[in-house]
Amino acid sequence: MKKILYTLTALFAIILMISCNTKSKETMVKKDFIQPHVVDKIKKDLLDSLGESNQFRIEKGVKQAAGLWQESDGSEADFDTFCKTYFVADSAELTKLYNRLERNFEIIAGTLHQADVKLKEPVQMTGIESTPVDLLFAGFDIAAHIDDDLFTNKIALIAALNFPVYSLKEKTEQGTNWNRKEWAFARMGDRFTSRIPAEIIQDISRTYSDADNYISNYNIFMGNLLNDKGEKLFPEDMKLITHWGLRDELKSNYADTVKGLEKQEMVYNVMKRIIDQSIPTQVINSGEYDWNPTANKIFKDGKEETSTPEPDTRYQTLKNNFDVLRALDAYSPHFPNAISRNFDQSMEIPVEDVKQLFKTLLSSSQVKEVANVIKTRLGRELRPYDIWYNGFKDRGTIAEDELTKITVAKYPTPLAFEKDMANILVKLGWKPDKAKEIASLVQVDPSTSAGHAWGAVMRGDKSRLRTRIAETGMDYKGYNIAIHEFGHNVEQTITLNDVDYWMLNGVPNNAFTEAVAFMFQIRDLELLGFKNANPQAGAYLALDDFWSSYEIMGVALVDIAVWEWMYANPKATPAQLKEAVISESKKIWNEYYAGILGDEDEPILGIYSHMINYPLYLSYYPIGHLISFQVEQAMHGKNMADEMQRMYTQGRIVPQLWMKNAVGNEISTEPLLRAVDEAILNLK
Repeated sequence: MKKILYTLTALFAIILMISCNTKSKETMVKKDFIQPHVVDKIKKDLLDSLGESNQFRIEKGVKQAAGLWQESDGSEADFDTFCKTYFVADSAELTKLYNRLERNFEIIAGTLHQADVKLKEPVQMTGIESTPVDLLFAGFDIAAHIDDDLFTNKIALIAALNFPVYSLKEKTEQGTNWNRKEWAFARMGDRFTSRIPAEIIQDISRTYSDADNYISNYNIFMGNLLNDKGEKLFPEDMKLITHWGLRDELKSNYADTVKGLEKQEMVYNVMKRIIDQSIPTQVINSGEYDWNPTANKIFKDGKEETSTPEPDTRYQTLKNNFDVLRALDAYSPHFPNAISRNFDQSMEIPVEDVKQLFKTLLSSSQVKEVANVIKTRLGRELRPYDIWYNGFKDRGTIAEDELTKITVAKYPTPLAFEKDMANILVKLGWKPDKAKEIASLVQVDPSTSAGHAWGAVMRGDKSRLRTRIAETGMDYKGYNIAIHEFGHNVEQTITLNDVDYWMLNGVPNNAFTEAVAFMFQIRDLELLGFKNANPQAGAYLALDDFWSSYEIMGVALVDIAVWEWMYANPKATPAQLKEAVISESKKIWNEYYAGILGDEDEPILGIYSHMINYPLYLSYYPIGHLISFQVEQAMHGKNMADEMQRMYTQGRIVPQLWMKNAVGNEISTEPLLRAVDEAILNLK
């Protein structure tokens, strides 16, 4: 379920933002090359000839272009000529320039995206033989030199000269009064603010691809696990990816009143072995040996064999991500590290604001109250893995085997699910014609990873829905993931094809697409025909959203803390990084979870695969939960499809303004906390 998990769309967006929105060493040198007095003279000349009505754009545009101009672009006299030739004062002509740039950028980005999708198919999809050279193609960024070329031929410089860059503060304060065209112009201004060497972009792509390949092939053969009695508790053919598959299997066993608790303890022990890297290499992605994860012993034909622990590969992969993103720091004076680029720039919510948002919920009095509800329902003291308790959901009380019988029969192949997508949308409120239109722009592929959604870039192109589908058909885990990913695809399709300006396509940040995925996912049983007649359904939904947020907010704080630690210790070894991840996990655990979900010094928050192959993405999930809850409240009693079309066709404006327009309030924990209070009161 890589989506309670992740999307490759996010990865593409991160790389795109990096390539488009940082400043390079060359940028800094260029500022010195075009001297301030030259910039001032050009601005004065343009103001004298064009009038003060153009003052704001002249002031910003000339400064921007000067900051990007390199000696290889020409002399100071050439820069003077360039500005006076290409600055567009007439509003009608400026609109024409915008339209042409937007059209051509869509063609370029969309065509390159299509090629990228095809090149990665052998390593991301089952049913296609993967060869060693495919890994090289998967790590190859075919767009790495595009910006270099656009600067060389002056197209990027023309865009920078004519479309001002606004700070987040300016967008937040002024954006309320902007019309749609003004927002589109502002996003065009975000397009070129730096010139990063193509080799760095290639390094990022290659490193991310290697990390994704490492995690995608990190499977545990559950049928080979042994308890202390030598018994096997899981189906022989069950193979689960870390951490998503392991977590979802743990969740599913709340419905097993016979062996469920023992299975959960076994999965929990597997997770801890992965975190501390004591897991034997012999049992990673292999069914050759049986393994007792509690005693950490391996067996072959009933005889114990010598095992070799994984050599901190998990943390070497994390360090590789850090090293390649840290290489961008020197090119980004306004966003000086990966943390700033992720939060201040890509998310457009400062990291300290994000931390405070999470800590408000984690330290709330409602945590202990909800934990007591869960303890009563389980009839036992809570264990660390109960952060994944899912008994507030309908499916939490239905045996997964029973659900799998339904999903396997309904969706024996990827094509079967693809053919049913329009029907799913109709059930969710879309009119048949619109449902067919959206579904026609989504393609379902069998995935080697847990699953992901990869949005299109060019209007009319198809987004990709990927989930694990066994030869026997789509089991419930795969179905649940597919519904989550389909939510992403629907958002991706609407925000690309129904938004009025291509430069505004998408969402303010990835938390907003996670929100849609969550809204789809909580309706998965409803889509299978299970009707929730529980009069307390609203109360349970609030409790489920709260507990899911409680889980992932702590994980996200660990993710941030680990990156802060890496910046403080940039030369750390993988072994030192491993100890730091475990230490930070325990620190967050002790502050917000110990005494509620077991004792102190639990490392379980460090299991998330996102930390390894999707740098700094985890914070998008809890924010997505908050957005989802607020959107659900706003949609109550209304048609979901109509509300989705209304909200999401706003496109990529800043997050808090989007929320105000959509639900009337900024992103906050307060609506969820109030709902939890009401839910507990109602249940009592």
